[in-house]
Amino acid sequence: LVQDILKELNPLTNRSQAADELVRILKEPHFQVLHLTHDSIIISRVHPPPSPCSFMDAALNNQPVPPDAVRMVGIRKVSGEHLGVTFRVESGELVIARILHGGMIDQQGLLHVGDIIKEVNGKEVGNDPKVLQEMLKEASGSVVLKILPSYQEPHTPRQAFVKCHFDYDPSHDNLIPCKEAGLGFNSGDILQIFNQEDLNWWQACHIEGGSAGLIPSQLLEEKRKAFVKRDLELATTGPLCAGMGGKKKKKMMYLTTKNAEFDRHELRIYEEVAKVPPFRRKTLVLIGAQGVGRRSLKNKLLVSDPQRYATTIPFTSRKPKVDERDGQLYSFMTRSEMDCDIKNGRFLEHGEYDGNLYGTKINSIHEVIETGKICILDVNPQALKVLRTSEFLPYVVFIEATDFEVLKAMNKSAIESGVVTKQLTDSELKRTVDESERIKRAYGHYFDLCIINDGLEAAFRSLRSALEKLSTEQQWVPVSWVF
Repeated sequence: LVQDILKELNPLTNRSQAADELVRILKEPHFQVLHLTHDSIIISRVHPPPSPCSFMDAALNNQPVPPDAVRMVGIRKVSGEHLGVTFRVESGELVIARILHGGMIDQQGLLHVGDIIKEVNGKEVGNDPKVLQEMLKEASGSVVLKILPSYQEPHTPRQAFVKCHFDYDPSHDNLIPCKEAGLGFNSGDILQIFNQEDLNWWQACHIEGGSAGLIPSQLLEEKRKAFVKRDLELATTGPLCAGMGGKKKKKMMYLTTKNAEFDRHELRIYEEVAKVPPFRRKTLVLIGAQGVGRRSLKNKLLVSDPQRYATTIPFTSRKPKVDERDGQLYSFMTRSEMDCDIKNGRFLEHGEYDGNLYGTKINSIHEVIETGKICILDVNPQALKVLRTSEFLPYVVFIEATDFEVLKAMNKSAIESGVVTKQLTDSELKRTVDESERIKRAYGHYFDLCIINDGLEAAFRSLRSALEKLSTEQQWVPVSWVF
């Protein structure tokens, strides 16, 4: 009827202002939606609606679609505004692939995943998702979409929070279906995941707020990283500043019967986390390169609050010296006893120096915890694979080396003040900086805090402040610690 009226009025628009105005009104998108809605209501009252499945069967088999199956959806937007929707081609039709949580389309609730887009403002959309995205992006004012509903039952997807262990910039991602719909983030950010139904793309937003966007799924990012060779991996053994009670450095070796299992799961993309009330950790784990100042920070903490902090006593197979007492600086065992305990997995880590074994027993950590104190550990980074569980509830702090010139000046100042007697060579200082970078790259996903030690007092204040906050502020922890 409307089309017949327009045919009658068109010849009169040049001679009659009223006719011209009426034609404009009849062509308005909102009037068209009103007209189609009116017809749909009349048809539904006179004839029972056909089965929704028959609509989809007709569309997928390229058969004529019943007129009353089509809906007109009107929206208003400004040019350049993203609607928060992506598309895919299915049987030659453009179908809504996903609707981004919190976006315009999601808030309006007028479109659903699986809906087929037929026209935009009266223009057929073809079958190219990129062309349709551009049409919608550039459109402004009233936008009318002609769609074939999917009639899929909506459901509420499981939501989760994750800690990211890599940096992501969607503008540099050639695989993302729509760069504008991507969500960028940095390693260490906490994201809320709204939808994980797509195998390759999840929907998420930052916990601080903002719009939701697409991020690569765990599966997609694992596939990508499987093709990237990991460089500068740390060896499983190496020199450590282990704080065994003497100035000599022992060569330590990480040992656990589950080592092979841990290594298979070393690739970290996202880690599911949960927010919990303030609580005190059982252990404080200090990680860092040799010579970066871990032992100094550890000793300052022990002296500053002996009622709150304690540490383990290392075990050794060497014979005690004349002035040594068992359990003071070392706990002494025979070589055969240590070999037996190492074989049975009772040591967190162990190593050999000058023909004698040295190591930290797991049970000695529990003994400190049972006294109600926080156990400070200064261990090999690989020990984090065992420690980062609900059994030990660690707070992991990485003591990062400052740059070469500052490190050199700090060593010189320490010599002049009498704190140390050995002047480190340039090669030794450079080795410390390089080792620090390798540790951060390989084990950064375990760290709760990074402190650059460019001054012992400043680093100590930063560490104390962070530890105090654990008792007053909510914390994000691995979900396995909670459930």
